[in-house]
Formats: sequence, structure tokens, C-alpha cells
Amino acid sequence: MCGIAGILREDVDLREQEQLLCQMSDSLRSRGPDDSGRYLEPGAALLHRRLAIIDPAGGRQPMRFGDLVIAYNGEIYNTAQVRHLLESAGYSFETTCDTEVVLKAYHKWKAGCLEKLNGIFAFAVYDTRRGTLFAARDRIGVKPLFYCKKGRLFAFASRIPTLLLLPEVEPVVDRSGLAEIFMLGPARSPGHAVFRDLAELPPACYLTYDHGTLQVHRYWKLHAAPHTDSPADTIERTHQLVTDAVERQLVSDVPVCTFLSGGLDSSIISEIAARKMAAQGERLCTYSVDYEDNDRYFQKSLFQPNADSDYIGLMAEAIGSDHRNVVLNNVDVAEALVEATLARGVPGFTDVDSSLLLFCRQVHRDFKVCLSGECADEIFGGYPWYHRQEILFADTFPWSRSVDVRQSLLRPGLLPEGADYVQAAYRRTVADTEVLDTDSPLEKRMRQMFRLNTDWFMQTLLMRKDAMSMHSALEVRVPFCDWRLVEYAYNMPWALKSPEGREKGVLRKAFEGELPYQIAWRKKSPYPKTFNPAYFARVKALVEPVLTDTACPLYELLNRDAVVALCQNPDTLQEPWYGQLMRGAQVVAYVVQIYGWVQAYGVTFDL
Repeated sequence: MCGIAGILREDVDLREQEQLLCQMSDSLRSRGPDDSGRYLEPGAALLHRRLAIIDPAGGRQPMRFGDLVIAYNGEIYNTAQVRHLLESAGYSFETTCDTEVVLKAYHKWKAGCLEKLNGIFAFAVYDTRRGTLFAARDRIGVKPLFYCKKGRLFAFASRIPTLLLLPEVEPVVDRSGLAEIFMLGPARSPGHAVFRDLAELPPACYLTYDHGTLQVHRYWKLHAAPHTDSPADTIERTHQLVTDAVERQLVSDVPVCTFLSGGLDSSIISEIAARKMAAQGERLCTYSVDYEDNDRYFQKSLFQPNADSDYIGLMAEAIGSDHRNVVLNNVDVAEALVEATLARGVPGFTDVDSSLLLFCRQVHRDFKVCLSGECADEIFGGYPWYHRQEILFADTFPWSRSVDVRQSLLRPGLLPEGADYVQAAYRRTVADTEVLDTDSPLEKRMRQMFRLNTDWFMQTLLMRKDAMSMHSALEVRVPFCDWRLVEYAYNMPWALKSPEGREKGVLRKAFEGELPYQIAWRKKSPYPKTFNPAYFARVKALVEPVLTDTACPLYELLNRDAVVALCQNPDTLQEPWYGQLMRGAQVVAYVVQIYGWVQAYGVTFDL
């Protein structure tokens, strides 16, 4: 993986912007510490920071072929097949890296190349003869890409902070940005980047920029189609797709490890990886994360029914992995909240972010590439809101059904349109969901839930995984985001996906013969969070400046009494702020993240 950025403009000679270009490149260093490169002409600059995974000796970027120059971030998992198509068409190759394949695929098929790629990517191709730019993201949105079009300037980057370095980009948040933070956060509306001057290229989209004219196009979406496989064939096909996705994503010229939580998803990935590596005479290394004294303070809940520790050892022994457990200090997790925010570029998933950041930092000491189990819950119905009728048919986002507590953190009357903003965002996704005329009300709702989860909840997790891992130059691959698997799951009837009401039942049946019984049929449990009171004690200390800093623009926006009340009685928050992992302590931590973000970037509010 890598970090990319670029500028196109006709009113400034970019060859004279050395300081700015160096600053932008430096802001991407964590994503690509192995190498740096640039393409520069008076009206265009492409920047690249490389984390070398495939063909470390070759594949330097930006890479040129004829009139085309590419800056690419990603991994293509069907590189060999696409290269073969291109070789059959007369193309030759100088490297074994996927960058050259993507560049020549674009040369051959233009935007049509995207239909042929199976992978995770964000890339930009500059046409030096025409002075135009093409940029694209993968179908699922695993790799990020943000951009700015302001006056005669167009710029793009893997990270929001990179674009904030441009003098023309003001760190201003308007009413919609405020609603994104407080009404939807840590989620973001597709295409929204919180800052007024910035936007995100949505997943499965590409853009073209032609001398001031910007166009954004969607090249893929989920289409409803009849499911014709029998129950037995559905289980077999699920097994085949998951296995193929994992095996493809093990391809690397550097060692690969896996995250192992003891849950179903990471156990499936680790089992496939261990078996594949054993056949090659290698032993898989697996990693898990926990918190100091967490066994003393763990609290069962509907969303988190049991701890991971008992299951991790069972699975590691079953597959014979070299297992390493990273234990985090609770105060360190709190102290890393702002660092995690700056890695993401906007306020995020509180300690769910900061703990992952610290975890990935430890893993990076020995590995550059890791496989992780994100996104199985979204496509196979793993979350409680797929199974509880009162949540399933609620006409709003199931992970955050009320905006009351969100409104309560703001000064009364500050954002009266907040509930309408959320409802409009929800309805846009529902309206864009394809269904069949033959779908029952339940099947129709399950398709809507699928899209809500993949377009929103999953995107929050993918942004988290990319930002926190790449902050330590660790490439994390997510096999359950293989678009073929996502398409197949979208059209799978609920009775087959969740037989007898069991979450992820089809996935369990597909792999029950290869996993210990206790793992295959373990109730879903999310990413581990800390229950240690030392964490919240430190968070409460960190929030104190927020309540007293009258010079900070956030001071006049917050209902400070509500923040104090939450500090004193965090358990009064009955419904999660966002999903299963953000409750009272995390909401206070979210305020800490917002404050640190405002201070770091000099954020102002235009309301």
C-alpha cells in the first residue's frame, strides 16, 4: 500500500512550489516509508510514497507509459489474469508489480479497466498530452481518496490532512459538516469529507478532471437478481468464494500475518492462511489484542456476550499458529485518542480507533502485511440489528436510532435540522437499493439493511482500518470485501443466509468442518474494547480543557452541562451512540477527539 497525492492547476507554476510539494509528500510518509517519488511539470504534480509489498526492487512510482503517468495505492488480486489479457493484446511488462498492470489496463480500456480489476485501490492517471486526470476507487471503498476543486485548483490525496496543507483549502466546517460530526459521526455521508472545501470520491466511482471541468461517475453497484443455487450449493459457493478471496490476498513478496480474535471471521481467515502456508512449509503468525486487567472488568452485554481470550488460544492451537497477544495499557489508549483522530483526519471511533492504532504499531515491528476479518457481519447478517424486529424495521439507521443524545451535546437550538439531516441521508440509501418485485417485505428490508450496512457502517470500519494501520505503515487486507462475495451475499435469501435465525449461519455451515465446534458456533462478539476504569478516568481528565477553553470555537457550540453529566453518570446513555462499541465513556472520548481535531487543524465553523 502507499500514499498518493496530486495537484493540477494552470495559474501557478508548480515547479516553484517545492516547499508545498515536500510538505504534502511528508504528510504521507507513514503510508509509504520505503520510497518516495514525484512527477512534475508546470501545471501538474503527482506525488507517491511507497510501502513496498510486491516487487520491492521494481515498481517505483509515479510510473509512466507513453503519455500516461500513474500514482497508485492498492493491491490487485487478479493481477496475473489481467496481465495475461494485456499480453494477449500485445503489451509487454518490465516489472512484476500490479502498478504496471493497472497503468497499461487503463491505457488499453480507459474507464473500462475498472470492471476487470479485483482488488483494493485508489489511483490517479494523468495524461501529459491532454492535461487531464482520471482517478478511481475500488468497488467496496477499502482504499480512500479525497479531493478538492476550488477556483482553478484541483487536488487529490489519500489523506484529508494532506489537502489541508494547500493554502487555498480552509479548515472550515459548515452546517452540513457539523451535522456529519454530531448527528452521523463517526460515520460520514458517502462523498462527504466534513470540511467545506473537501470531498471524498465515493466507493465504486471514478472522476475525470479536464481543464476545470470535474465529473464523477459510478461504475458499479449492487443489483438485485434471483438466487438460483440450492441450499447445499449456496454453502459450497460461499466456501469457495471466501477461500479464493483469502488465498488471493496471501500473495506478497514480504511475510504475511493475520489478526485472530477467536471469533468466526478471523478464525476462518487464519485457518485458510495457516493451511495454505503449511503446504508451502511456512508457519502462520497470528495476533490478538487485549487490555491490561480486562479480565477483571469485562461486562457482558447484548452486543458483546463473551470475552475473546478463551477462544483465541483454542483457535491458535487448532491451526498451529505462532500466536502473539498484544496487551495495551488503558491510559495509553486514552492518550492516543487525538493521534488516532489526526491519523483519520476527522473525529472517529474513539478508543476503537486508538487501540487499533497502538495494536498495529506493535504488529508493524515484525510485519508489513496482515489479513483481517472486517465486513463479514455486514454482508452475512452478523449484527443484532439484523435479528431484533424492533430494530430491523425501525425507519432509520439501526446502529443509532435516536439523535436525542447527539442533540443534547450541542447548545440548545444550534442544529434544529439535525434529525432531518439524518433521515435524508438514510432515505437516500434506501431509495437507491435495488429489490425484486418478488421480494417479500422481509427480503426487501434485508436488502435495504445490506446497503445501509455496506454503505455506512462498513465504511466507518474500513476507514478506521486503513487510517489506523497505515499510520504505522501496516497494510491490512480484508478478504470479506471481495466484491464477488459481496454480490453473491446481496442476492442470497435470508432463510439461507441465516438458517434458523442464526447470525452468519451460512458462513458457519460453510466452514464448520474446518474449525473447532466452539469457534464455528460461537455467538458473534465485536472488536474488544476496554472496560478498565483507568481508561475512563483518563478520558475525564482529557475532557476538562474542552469545558474551560473559551478561546476554542468548540466552547460555544457544546452543551457543556451535558458533557459534565455524562462524565458523572456514563451509564445513563441507554442506547449506543454508534453501534455496539460507543457508549457513555466513548461519547466523552469523542468530545476529546473533536477538541483535539479543532486545535490541531485550526478548525473554524461557518454556521
